[in-house]
Order: sequence, then structure tokens, then C-alpha cells
Amino acid sequence: MKPSPADLAAAAGKTIPDVVGPDLRVLFSGINPSLYSAATGHHFARPGNRFWPALHLSGFTSRRLHPSDQGDLPSLGLGITNVVARASARADELSPAELVEGGAALAALVARWRPRFLAVLGVTAYRTAFARPRAAVGPQPESFGDTAIWVLPNPSGLNAHYQIDRLAAEFTRLREATS
Repeated sequence: MKPSPADLAAAAGKTIPDVVGPDLRVLFSGINPSLYSAATGHHFARPGNRFWPALHLSGFTSRRLHPSDQGDLPSLGLGITNVVARASARADELSPAELVEGGAALAALVARWRPRFLAVLGVTAYRTAFARPRAAVGPQPESFGDTAIWVLPNPSGLNAHYQIDRLAAEFTRLREATS
């Protein structure tokens, strides 16, 4: 069910649970939940977000999952979290300090679950959260212990630099690296 304007307003600052589990191949990390995601309780739930289509087109999933199917991901070796837990209307509402603090929390989550790869969806957020001002989309030279880090483009429909075909190609590069 589509959230009402009142539901969206009430979602500001809310959090949604991580989708994690043991033996993850990839832990995907969004920047932070949208109000739509917080209102529904599902990651990447806003219509127009291209995470779920890119996940399927890249071969990570055999069918296009709906955000409400997020609980199926750990059985596929996949998980979802966020750099910053609190929901906002736009990622640019987050302060640099929040991103840095969120990066530390994300590093702790990675240390706990030890996925093979951490995929951060948003190069600008990654640069700020981890003090890597020259980071680019793709594999990163640093890691968290045995967890390799990969930066993917932000799948938001607001990211005009990456249309679905180009976004899916970047997801495919990651999937191929995890094989």
C-alpha cells in the first residue's frame, strides 16, 4: 500500500532494520532510507528507485524482487543496510558528521557479519563517510579486514548520470567479482 503524505511526514528520522545474516556474499549499503522506505519498512522502496531492477538485470537474482521480498536476500547471500540509519527526504540532508559517524557504524556491522564484499551505493557518500575524496565507482584499494569494498552508483531515480543499463552494468561487474 502506498504511504500517505502523513505517513511520509511521520517517517522522518525513523530507521528500518538491516537485512543481514551469516555468510553474505555482498552487503549492499544505501546512503540512508528514504521517507518512503521508512514508511513501508522496506529498503529501496520508493517507486523509481532502480536498486531492485539492477539487482535482477545484473544476475544477482533470478527474478525482479519487490522491496517486500527483501527478507529473501540472505538466502541468496545478499544483505542490505545503510551508511546512516535515519530516514530523510533526500540524502543531501545528511551532514558530513552524520556520514562519518555512519561510516564507523557500518564498519562495525561489517566486522560483525564479515560479508565477502561491502557495496556502498553512492560514491559521494562513500568519499565523505570514509575520508576517501578521490574514490571512484568500482573496487576500492582498502578493505575492512577480509571484506572487500566496492562502490556502486546511487540507484535513486534522481541520479541522472546512471540510467538503468549503465547501473546494471556496474552491478554486473560486482556480481562477476563475487563469483
